[in-house]
Amino acid sequence: MRGSVIAFEGLDQSGKQTQSERLADVLRSEGRQVEFLSFPAYATSVGAEIGLALQGARDYDAATLQLLYIANRYEFRPRVLEWLAAGAVVICDRYLASSIAYGEAQGLDAAWLADVQRFLPAPALTIVLDIPPEVSLQRKGAGRDKFEQDLPLLSRVRASYRRQAEAPDWLLIDGQQDVSVVADAIMRAVRSRLATR
Repeated sequence: MRGSVIAFEGLDQSGKQTQSERLADVLRSEGRQVEFLSFPAYATSVGAEIGLALQGARDYDAATLQLLYIANRYEFRPRVLEWLAAGAVVICDRYLASSIAYGEAQGLDAAWLADVQRFLPAPALTIVLDIPPEVSLQRKGAGRDKFEQDLPLLSRVRASYRRQAEAPDWLLIDGQQDVSVVADAIMRAVRSRLATR
């Protein structure tokens, strides 16, 4: 059985962690091998540098910061390829589309950001949990990093996600719906996608 990458995307507080962990639990209960990654992965050296940048301790331009995010994903590429070869479902809380959305929102070229990531395993399905920036702010009022505080930037990020979600193998879901309604829609889409692989 071939493995699959399922990526969750959206603004902070859109429900990505809740829904990705819920999906992982259901698939494991059905006997599937499931691996879970959350990006950025701060435990690596590249991830630690990203953390410093988000806290304001480093001052990288937009392109450099997105290359760090992408390098952070490449750090896990060998492991992801092994998991996929073993038939695992690899669930990612943020993945390729995050760099395109946040980079594009800061004026970077979306095609370049996609090209730099072309050797990373492509998702079988990318799920965008769509919420307005104002809702993101309401759900997390304190402890927000510099991107999470910039509502005009987040509006552009949301627009990029919605544009990207017009492509095949994407699912755009209203993240303001009840958690169980969102979970049911995700489960239907994932079952359909996994059945064809």
